[in-house]
Amino acid sequence: MIEPVVLVHGGAGDIPDERIQPKLDGVRRAAKAGYKALMAPGGNVLDAVVAAVHIMEDDGAFNAGHGSVLNTDGEVEMDAIIMEGKNLHTGAVGALKDVQHAIDVARLVMEKTPHCLLVADGAKRFANEMGVPDYPQENLITSFAKDALSRHVKGNTTVSEIGWTGGTGTVGAVAIDENGHLAVAVSTGGTTGKMPGRVGDTALCGCGGYSDDRVGAVSTTGHGESIIKLNLARDILARMEQGRQAQCATAEGCDNLKEILGFTAGAITLSNRGDVGVGFSSKRMSWAYKKGHEVHYGIDPGQHMIDHDPKCS
Repeated sequence: MIEPVVLVHGGAGDIPDERIQPKLDGVRRAAKAGYKALMAPGGNVLDAVVAAVHIMEDDGAFNAGHGSVLNTDGEVEMDAIIMEGKNLHTGAVGALKDVQHAIDVARLVMEKTPHCLLVADGAKRFANEMGVPDYPQENLITSFAKDALSRHVKGNTTVSEIGWTGGTGTVGAVAIDENGHLAVAVSTGGTTGKMPGRVGDTALCGCGGYSDDRVGAVSTTGHGESIIKLNLARDILARMEQGRQAQCATAEGCDNLKEILGFTAGAITLSNRGDVGVGFSSKRMSWAYKKGHEVHYGIDPGQHMIDHDPKCS
């Protein structure tokens, strides 16, 4: 039997000091929520990763759901993916507007359609047909996102969390249960000042996320176009198939992306034995995982703090 783990990240990049604590608080809450869902009667890894991502989609400190960055039209368009490792079932959405939780629509794509990815108006129409209510744009947009777009339009790209003004990375979660079943869920608002209709790495299987019970599960964050070019999530799992441990494979994958393409990335990984990998080539990445009665977390390179949490919540 494997000890269950829920591992999350809140985005990688040049995170300024004033946003450190909100991100650390958020990822710890997300890891706890995911673990509580996993350990609940009838709970499973899909419930766990969705519960964890919900926390971060509702938290303005993260670039997902409420807090998503804005495209050049000043609108929120969200990408999300979910994948389970037993049968490689996956569902994703791209350039989705006017919903509260993009990850919920991705799960519906996986469970209710023969497809892997729906985008834009088609994704929105499907969401409404499945009973997902409209959620006003103004409820998704934060003052931080507005300021970031304003700086982007003015050409001020000196302050960045993922390589350009205002981006705050992607949020993601991976989980493993006692039987070795794995799942991943990832959600994002994309990049500040992106063209309308742009779909990034998050929605693409093997790029923003991948889960395979035979190897492990990965969620990535960072420069989306670079992650797409290297299929970073699947690349990390390929390194594990070649014998690398989860931590080594995760760090190597992120460093390799920076060396080849010159951009930064981060990733979280669980092996099919429950081994944890956390790596990033950016300045910072918030992460946390709950395992048993401990919550592990950090944001700076080499940082690893532990809270003792006797409860599942």
